[in-house]
Amino acid sequence: MADRSRLHDLRQQAHDKGIQGNSKMTEGQLRQAMKKVDKGASPQAAKREARG
Repeated sequence: MADRSRLHDLRQQAHDKGIQGNSKMTEGQLRQAMKKVDKGASPQAAKREARG
């Protein structure tokens, strides 16, 4: 249950950073996309790059 809660929190954080439609992204992809946004990338570009 803790993993599910952590993933939910990550998805919420990604959403707050502007990364929309992240329900099919893995934990690693979410973290990678959020790091890219933190470094100045646009949310959509970060999402696209993280998903491969």
